[in-house]
Amino acid sequence: MQNDLSKQIISSFAEIAKEKGIDRDLLLSILEDVFRTMIRKTYETDDAFSVILNADRGELQILHIQEVVPKEELTDEVAEISLEDAKKIDPDIELYDELAQEVQIVDFGRRAVMMARQQLAQRIREIEKDNIYDDYTDRVGEIILGDVYQVRQNKDILVNHNGVELMLPKNVQIYKDRYRKGDTIRAVVTGVHMRNGNPTVIISRTSELFLERLFENEIPEVFDGIIDLVKIARSPGDRSKVAVISHDERVDPVGACVGMKGIRIHAIVRELQNENIDVINYTSDKHEFIKRALQPAEVLKVELDEEGKNASVLVPADEVSKAIGKGGVNIRLASKLAECEIDVYREVEEEDDIDLAEFEEDFGKEAIQALHEIGCDTARAVLELNADELVSRTKEVIDEELAKKIMDMIRYEFEEEG
Repeated sequence: MQNDLSKQIISSFAEIAKEKGIDRDLLLSILEDVFRTMIRKTYETDDAFSVILNADRGELQILHIQEVVPKEELTDEVAEISLEDAKKIDPDIELYDELAQEVQIVDFGRRAVMMARQQLAQRIREIEKDNIYDDYTDRVGEIILGDVYQVRQNKDILVNHNGVELMLPKNVQIYKDRYRKGDTIRAVVTGVHMRNGNPTVIISRTSELFLERLFENEIPEVFDGIIDLVKIARSPGDRSKVAVISHDERVDPVGACVGMKGIRIHAIVRELQNENIDVINYTSDKHEFIKRALQPAEVLKVELDEEGKNASVLVPADEVSKAIGKGGVNIRLASKLAECEIDVYREVEEEDDIDLAEFEEDFGKEAIQALHEIGCDTARAVLELNADELVSRTKEVIDEELAKKIMDMIRYEFEEEG
């Protein structure tokens, strides 16, 4: 009974520990600690006991070791035994010898054994949590491939990765992503947090680090360090800008990243839900870098303030919309990439246009400023847009009523001039 029970306990937990990747020596230490706890609860001390374990064979032996003393000297019934009682067990025993007796697990009682099982299970769970925390902390910045096993009501996605639960919060999903249970998902590990004693592994698909790792996976020259990704700016699902530099003059960094007929970059674009990716050559010349950052727009002139934190950019009249981009995404990403605020101005023939400053009294200073910020510094620049675009691009600084007034008044001015 003793051997069967001990073998069952040890073997079952040894198997669990193996599945969880728990070190064998650590398992033995845990088993001994749990059994010694069981001994202390029964005898109040474990000093007079020896616990011998063999996890490979599933064997456990608990020995109660007592010193043989004269009956009148007996002071500790756990650590000592009288010569008279010892002789009943071993007739050949002598005074001050040690008597070792095997303690059966069943002698501790069913409740104690059940508590030992529970304690073992709890200790293994704690070690598993620590292992998950350490493992995924080391994996921060690494791309993982997992399976969606739950989409919560708040749209957070739980992902199974090698039996470990990872979380893809809604705010770090690409807004075009649509995943269902069982779908395969690729994302980058961005952090591990302990919540109520449990490790929560956070993954992301909107992180710039995710895009960087995709470049490393798809482009050998980036992985090998021949090409460096100097700066990245993302508007996840819409557009990204990546500044690259080559450490080998024989390798064109832009061409290598794009690939023949765009085959390399297309693999990344597909993974990011058709996110447009502009790959540009990095240069330390900030004027030139701003020009490149505003691609695909043509830039005529760049003026920087003394600190290099604000740039005024002149573009042809028909390039303003390209420079700004849909919803301002192009100018916003260019500003982030160049680490400065960029204002776009259109090239105009002064005699054929009207400076918007002349309308300040009619439209208000705030409206004129909002128009300047979206690249409209002249009347004709405003007329290239419609009233709805004025409202959306100025983020409703100009409302529908004012937008209609602006359009009507500017048209009237040109009709008068005509």
